[in-house]
Amino acid sequence: MLSGIGGVLLLSVLAGLSGVALQLVQPVLWAGWVDATLLTASVLTAWPFLRGDRARWACALWALALLMAGAASTSERARERLAQRLPADLEGQELLVQGRVRGLPQAGPEGQMFGFEVEQAWRLDAAAWARGRAQPGQALALPALVRLSWPEPTSAADPMGGGRAVPRAGESWRLPVRLRQPHGLANPGGFDAELWLFEQGIGAVGTVRGTLPGQAQRIEAPRFWHPMEWLDHLRQRWRDHILQFSPSPQAAGLLAALAVGDQGAIGERDWDLYRRTGVAHLVSISGSHITLFAALAILLVARVWRLSPALCLRVPSPVAGRWGGLGLALLYALLAGWGVPAQRTVWMLGGAVLLRSLGAPWPGWALCAVAAAGTVAVDPWALLQPGFWLSFLAVLMLLGMGEGQAVAADSEVDREGAVWHRLWQALRVQLMISFGLAPLSLVLFGQVSLVGLPANLLAVPWVTWVVTPLALLGALWPPLWQLAAWAIVPLQSWLDWLGGWPLAAWSAPAAGAWAIGLAVLGGFLLSLPLPWRVRALSVPLCLPLLMAPVHRPPPGRFELWAADVGQGSAVLIRTAHHLLIHDAGPRYGEDSDAGRKVLVPLLQTLGERQIDELTLSHRDTDHVGGAQALIDALPVVRLRASLAPGHPLLAQVADTRLCEAGQQWTWDGVDFRVLHPFHLARADEASNTQSCVIQVRDAQGHRALLTGDVELAQEATLVQRWGDSLRSEVLVVPHHGSHTSSGEAFLAAVAPHVAVMQLGYRNRFGHPHPEIWDRYIQQGITVVRTDYCGAWVWNGDGASCTRNVRRHYWQWMPEKPAPVAGAVVATPLQVGERE
Repeated sequence: MLSGIGGVLLLSVLAGLSGVALQLVQPVLWAGWVDATLLTASVLTAWPFLRGDRARWACALWALALLMAGAASTSERARERLAQRLPADLEGQELLVQGRVRGLPQAGPEGQMFGFEVEQAWRLDAAAWARGRAQPGQALALPALVRLSWPEPTSAADPMGGGRAVPRAGESWRLPVRLRQPHGLANPGGFDAELWLFEQGIGAVGTVRGTLPGQAQRIEAPRFWHPMEWLDHLRQRWRDHILQFSPSPQAAGLLAALAVGDQGAIGERDWDLYRRTGVAHLVSISGSHITLFAALAILLVARVWRLSPALCLRVPSPVAGRWGGLGLALLYALLAGWGVPAQRTVWMLGGAVLLRSLGAPWPGWALCAVAAAGTVAVDPWALLQPGFWLSFLAVLMLLGMGEGQAVAADSEVDREGAVWHRLWQALRVQLMISFGLAPLSLVLFGQVSLVGLPANLLAVPWVTWVVTPLALLGALWPPLWQLAAWAIVPLQSWLDWLGGWPLAAWSAPAAGAWAIGLAVLGGFLLSLPLPWRVRALSVPLCLPLLMAPVHRPPPGRFELWAADVGQGSAVLIRTAHHLLIHDAGPRYGEDSDAGRKVLVPLLQTLGERQIDELTLSHRDTDHVGGAQALIDALPVVRLRASLAPGHPLLAQVADTRLCEAGQQWTWDGVDFRVLHPFHLARADEASNTQSCVIQVRDAQGHRALLTGDVELAQEATLVQRWGDSLRSEVLVVPHHGSHTSSGEAFLAAVAPHVAVMQLGYRNRFGHPHPEIWDRYIQQGITVVRTDYCGAWVWNGDGASCTRNVRRHYWQWMPEKPAPVAGAVVATPLQVGERE
């Protein structure tokens, strides 16, 4: 199988993919001359093989040439994308853009989000804009693709804004906007928004500024000679119909994902459920859906083709059926959004149809290799998508299992009957796939579902044979969408029941690359048709990943994590055996918050399995927005809060205490002391004035001060009450650097070496205030900004920024990069925009 052309094919694919992977792990792009040198060397190195020499040394040089070409070509494509990013001097400026809506707009409580292909751009004429008119001024060159939000809320009765003049897929618009460079949160274990924006080719993000009539103008409808514009327009019409007439939001989101490949309507809570039960792979147009559609399309086209004897004389009906089915499958994949599973399936179907037509059938692994190479050739950054690895590894496992099961099939059918045999085979395949992909799922998602087998046993056939066909046929007869939505209800109930089990999912701390590689090899080995004594080796191969050590501070020391939660606050204090979380970050939307998106993945990465104390400094949503998600995700032993009686969060934890100065306790040789407030919280007082302030002190005298949003008056009271005992090496800056806090007397009393500002990039409040920023700089205090640094960790001996430790060339970086080891040194002030 691996000799001759098969061996050359496999060697070529592995070499090319390795070259692309080598480039993707680079922290910064190579210089242009390096790419040119590699491309030239690849041509020279490949010449003996291209000339016809098939000796081993020539094949080795061929592989080396493909590796160099893959790395250099990917580097050049990355350079072109980075050149498309918005210049820093245009951030926050009033601009006017004209172009077309790309893809399907997503709607929610905050308005609509949509891609926008920029055709023309100008600075807004300042005089006309002051009079409420959007007129072009100086012409500009902007990135070809930007992502915009229309910050106008939608109504519950009109979830897609169908009754308002808002952009729809394929339409041309002229919009006043304010843009910024692509920037996302940076935390261990968190979603890499900057990578996603880079993969999509998005060079800027921003908001539509037009709120008065005539400021935002619709130019024209989708152009009929651009099929993709009309295709997206049609997809949006179908999606909107599903969302408006489905019986529940859960059913609507799942049906929209299955019918048109739009996953934007699925809420965060539903995504958590699908991941927890191991069925997230079904919540998209997967390879099995497209394969089923292609099989049905092949039968239909062949049957229609046989109705015409003349056509059959020209092209045999089986050939016409295969090519017609492939064309319809390609159309379906485009309707589904052309994700990695869809690409892989279309590539493999296309290869199989072509080779069958040529009379040269290839083995399944060869088609899989060609499909992987084709997918990466079109989009090199597909290698960084979890769907790529899960999709192709699952196919390889199925191919491996199929070879071992083919011989025994007939005898088992004779003994047990075809029906029971097929049921047993399906169960065995699902079992092997579940266990085989478990290590990779644990690596990619930070958790693995322990109820995935029973969940998939029902979900896979139900979604594949009932929900998906109804979703597809609904495009021809819309009432079938209602029937499909009803079919989702029992599936959702089944998943809710399984997801409610205490041990439905299991997580493990982050492990090293060698442990990950061994575990993935072990999972693949388990699925191969080998003797069980050989498959048993998968257990020791997976142990280093499953039993990865949890790195914690030694007794008497603590570790501080200032999470990057945007405009909000969340600080983790870890001791040898305990965890305290001070504030839980902001709420981003109706179904999204820092607890679910940032803190839970971070805790899973660190190996934390319970929260010994959750402290909520005050009631503002940028500090308590993620609290409920934390309580739902992990056991919380104790809640300490500066909240007024009757607040709903106070009833969520059995051991709940109201924060008051003088409270203190010790964990593992580390002392915790509450310094503020001096009386219990009351509903009639301003929330900031009641902030719960905690000082942490270890056995060596290292101290950190967690301040919430205390203001100048409370700072003065703290100085008067505690005096020199406020002194701390690390200060979490009060109120995110607002001008209402960080008084001179307070900073003199605390005398911090490092001040941590937790704030959002170019936030609408203008934090940090220029006067406060200058005050810290003038006093010689090192300033850490989480919007520049990402999550910041400090243990008394040193500090590091996530953006430095996990640096990639697609990441946003400040113009003056932070030191590799240590905190972010103060950089020239860039005040956030004001609304």
